[in-house]
Amino acid sequence: MKAVIGLALALLLAACGSMSGLKPAKGESLPVAPYGARATPSATQLLTPSNQARPARSDELLTDSEQRRSDEFDLPPSR
Repeated sequence: MKAVIGLALALLLAACGSMSGLKPAKGESLPVAPYGARATPSATQLLTPSNQARPARSDELLTDSEQRRSDEFDLPPSR
């Protein structure tokens, strides 16, 4: 009995999602264009993270061996 109720709840929760595109609520509009922008961005453009928000990964290995400079703050623990 509990398994049937759990399955029914799982199906109800799975059906809550919407597969249609995002649109502003009725009577609302998209936010105004940012300062300096020529046009108001679309919903897709607003949801796409910028390069600054999601920087590209850098897998470049060290190509040149460089000596580390001395670290004057790397001191042994005091007693």
